[in-house]
Amino acid sequence: MRVGFFSPLPPARTGVADYSAELLRAMRALGEIEVNSPSDISLYHLGNNPYHSEIYRRALDQPGVIVLHDAVLHHFFLGSLKEREYVEEFVYNYGACNEGMARDFWRHSTRSAADPEFFRYPMLKRVVERSLGVIVHNPRAAAMVTAHVPGAVVYEIPHLFSLPDPLPADFETIRLRELLGIPARVFLFGVFGYLRETKRLRSVLRAFHRVHRSTEIALLVAGEFVSKDFARSLEPLLTLGAGVHRTGYMTEPEFWRHAGAIDACINLRYPAAGETSGISIRLMGLGKPVLVSECPEVERFPENACLRVDPGPGEEEMLAEYMVWLARYPDDAREIGRRAATYIRQCHAPERVARLYWQALSDCYHRI
Repeated sequence: MRVGFFSPLPPARTGVADYSAELLRAMRALGEIEVNSPSDISLYHLGNNPYHSEIYRRALDQPGVIVLHDAVLHHFFLGSLKEREYVEEFVYNYGACNEGMARDFWRHSTRSAADPEFFRYPMLKRVVERSLGVIVHNPRAAAMVTAHVPGAVVYEIPHLFSLPDPLPADFETIRLRELLGIPARVFLFGVFGYLRETKRLRSVLRAFHRVHRSTEIALLVAGEFVSKDFARSLEPLLTLGAGVHRTGYMTEPEFWRHAGAIDACINLRYPAAGETSGISIRLMGLGKPVLVSECPEVERFPENACLRVDPGPGEEEMLAEYMVWLARYPDDAREIGRRAATYIRQCHAPERVARLYWQALSDCYHRI
């Protein structure tokens, strides 16, 4: 059985490209794979950005197994379809009685990045119906799939984790902190990835400034902003006082150097889109304590291997309390990171994940 592997790959600036490159290496150790070429069975990686447009169309035309990196495709359709096509797709998913809702969503699409209502309608029905099987990374995504297509063949496979070879040396991370002007005694938090509204950066910055003057902490904000308007809206908080360090898009080696230099990662997601964050997996696997939003997407993480932040009205206060605790009790932070690394390296190991992918593909191939 040969597998056709369809996904964005580096140098595309997307987490799915980095994930797929690692997965491809692991899967090729077990079988034959053709990249972006039809084979005995196809594996289609789907997400919410334009890199996936052609892959989505191919998944409909030549059914195979799909991987839902985002289980909410609503934003993908808002960005790729015209109004008539979007309304038709929404009606296909949720019935003609909701045509008015679809038109209302289209008129207010500028709110889609942060309005929880848009996340309540994943719009998965068509591609799931056409597919031989669906791979997801967490129970929330699996539930979304079966809610749209009862009886769909769904495989929950852990998000892959692999360390770079070699890891940045200790002197590199120490030198990086020196270049940033952050002494060893200062507890450094980091926010990584594509900086969009759902990462709750406004809450993170507010919480940081609440405790910065009374606690020796610093904050690294690393990544590209989703838009210039969003970046401008956060400029007052990014430049308020000292302690916030800003850097843009990073290459893989740069990411790992910065990841090694921080003491804890803040990786909130609300509203969530059924995705499992590669940032969380990477930083936990590296042995860093990670603060995540409490949601079904992180249900598989052990309670003692991360810190969960309630996404409601108390989000900022809870986040501030965690910051103070970790900074004042760094041994506790290191213990949480140790537990995280143990869990991730066992359950998300490339060899284990690759075997689960091959098993899912084999099951679907033999049902053709």
